[in-house]
Amino acid sequence: MLVLSLPMSPVIQTLADLVRINSVNSSYEGGPGEREIATYVRRFFEQQSIEVWEQEVFPGRPNVLARLPGMNPGRRIVLEAHTDTVSVQGMTIPPFEPTIRDGKMWGRGSCDTKAGLAAMMHAVASLKEQGLTPPCEVLLAAVVDEEFSYRGVVSLCEGLKADAAIVAEPTELRAVIATKGVLRCRIVVQGKAAHSSKPHLGVNAISQMAKVIAALEADQEWLSARQHPLVGSGTCNIGVIRGGVQVNFVPDRCAIEIDRRLLPGERAEDAVMHYRQLLASLPGIQAHIEEPLLLVDEGLDTSADAAVVQVATAVLGELGLNAAPSGVPFGCDASKLSRAGVPSIVFGPGSIDRAHTVDEYVELDQVEQALEFQKRFLLAFT
Repeated sequence: MLVLSLPMSPVIQTLADLVRINSVNSSYEGGPGEREIATYVRRFFEQQSIEVWEQEVFPGRPNVLARLPGMNPGRRIVLEAHTDTVSVQGMTIPPFEPTIRDGKMWGRGSCDTKAGLAAMMHAVASLKEQGLTPPCEVLLAAVVDEEFSYRGVVSLCEGLKADAAIVAEPTELRAVIATKGVLRCRIVVQGKAAHSSKPHLGVNAISQMAKVIAALEADQEWLSARQHPLVGSGTCNIGVIRGGVQVNFVPDRCAIEIDRRLLPGERAEDAVMHYRQLLASLPGIQAHIEEPLLLVDEGLDTSADAAVVQVATAVLGELGLNAAPSGVPFGCDASKLSRAGVPSIVFGPGSIDRAHTVDEYVELDQVEQALEFQKRFLLAFT
């Protein structure tokens, strides 16, 4: 049911415009990338007479940066949101037809994270329109590639100086100060090929890998014993397995890919060492972690005493929202900003449970509340 002909607030209209744009990451099959949405964001700020420019990350895939001067030019707040989305494969709703029903908007990216982006865009624009100069300079960054290899935020962080950052992700309007990191790697077992009629002449890599998998499953108890107060325990998921050539061969190679979620403060190199020691403890099995690692991103662990957290919780309290700092099990661009020396939180409308789903949606009242939070935060942070 398309009801976009009904009157909408400016932020909801912008959200609808963003959802209409196919910005599936070009690393996914059929994805056009972020060029069209970058153009939309740039023109939005040009129309508001706000300084805006592009930072090329990949050919035709730029970050868009907009700057609003503050009373203190030596202090800066970063508002960051990604412009790419995941694939639309398997969706049960039209992915690029923003549909409003029951106070929600459906469509790919509506929740993750075009709603957060729209709220940030209008927060900056509203200050300019009202002639309000925030205490600190505001730098809005609409970045590419968060959903694949996060090269957009890496480019943003090169030489970046800032005193606080808010990263848009669906947190149900909670101020998130802790996120898990991720280690993805491939574990390879080496066997020995032979004819299947004489399997005793070979070493079956798949059978050997079964023992590795059993050891990883048993290791979950060790993971569960180590708890973080906001995000719980680390996890390990075996997501891919490949082995064998054909059924009448004894397979000489088998590989699995694991996704290990790291606790805030946990170092990826320590997790790798743990798994190397685990593999070495398995007798008679030639197993190793393949280099280079598939992905490494350590978690976010912002102090509750940081100014960005203190101001955010105060503003949430003013709005009657849950002001207690929280943690989430997923990762995002905030950890990269934090490692670049920018104290960061994650905040946005919608639930992560709706992100990447076949019928993604966001609650529109949360989008409006996110806009109000962003405006108040920009005027309160000094």
